[in-house]
Amino acid sequence: MPLLNRAVEMQVEVSQWRRHLHANPELMFDVHETARFVTDKLHQFGCDIVETGIGRTGVVGVIRGRHGEGPTVGLRSDMDALPLTEITGKPWASHAAGKMHACGHDGHTAMLLGAAQYLAETRNFKGSIAVIFQPAEEGGGGGREMVKDGMMERFSISEVYGMHNVPGLPVGEFAIRKGPIMAATDEFTITIEGRGGHAAQPHRTIDPVVIGSQLVNALQTIVSRGTDPLDSVVLSVTQFHAGDAHNIIPQRAELAGTVRTLRPEMRDFAERRLTEVAEGVANALGASANVHYARNYPVTFNHERETEFAAQTARNVAGGGAVNTDVAPMMAGEDFSYMLEARPGAFIFIGNGDSASLHNPAYDFNDDAIVYGISYWVQIAENALRPSS
Repeated sequence: MPLLNRAVEMQVEVSQWRRHLHANPELMFDVHETARFVTDKLHQFGCDIVETGIGRTGVVGVIRGRHGEGPTVGLRSDMDALPLTEITGKPWASHAAGKMHACGHDGHTAMLLGAAQYLAETRNFKGSIAVIFQPAEEGGGGGREMVKDGMMERFSISEVYGMHNVPGLPVGEFAIRKGPIMAATDEFTITIEGRGGHAAQPHRTIDPVVIGSQLVNALQTIVSRGTDPLDSVVLSVTQFHAGDAHNIIPQRAELAGTVRTLRPEMRDFAERRLTEVAEGVANALGASANVHYARNYPVTFNHERETEFAAQTARNVAGGGAVNTDVAPMMAGEDFSYMLEARPGAFIFIGNGDSASLHNPAYDFNDDAIVYGISYWVQIAENALRPSS
């Protein structure tokens, strides 16, 4: 079954939903109006169960098939926007100052709503579909909170699937891989404690600015000289704060940044070596270093059987030549990882065409992708829960 005729018929209406969501972005867990919009639609569609407040502001709708009882398959989208000022100039551009849908979560939500409407109309499956609308993907760990809130157990979800748009991948194409597809995302803060003093008498100080500068370079050797070049590891120092006067050498300096890895062994190695290098460089130059290392989103790991199923579903929708089943992993993070730790499943990329990059103020979701996303979700549902003949 290629593109659904019904999805093509729905595109204009679903695009209107998407543009409404785009014009009214909300951040993190504060997605109350978005969740209300989703909830109202699910009730209109006739979902059998609609529950709100899961993982604080998440929404789950359950649609029961007309072929009797069976397992429940989860389909997940994300609802939150980013703290950016939009520059697209589109008629549906953000109405909220300093907030915009720069990652396409408006499109993800609209596509899953479109699929929910179709599935509630047809119910051509045995078992149930749980449509999951998640808050706070952009750093808040909304996926983790929904799992902690007992979502998988409450709705008896046996497997779960996610999808994200990718600029640069043509509309109508998909990309996926078995195993790690997105990285673990850790964060670190290093506080260097020196000895402050007059900038004209540096010999009477232990300068944390100089030590911090040495440390920025030394930390890069963890990747360039400490890991196999074939292992994917990123270590970036993204903040350096020290001092507030021209003529004072400060008492302390603070560095912060992120570490991205694809394997647990490399995650452990990077954390250990970062602490060793920071403390070693500081001690060698007469200062001390305190390292705070926080493990954030885990690796987004696609399970083998479910990935093969998702890839075949995408081929059914788009054709075999339009599905890359060995896409390179992205070193960005994704909190769908928590759902994949709780249940088997797969995460797939859908093409957004020649658009600005994600997290860019000129980005906009490509409405031409909507029919492909709806068709994919419907086929995941109907093929995973196909009635026995």
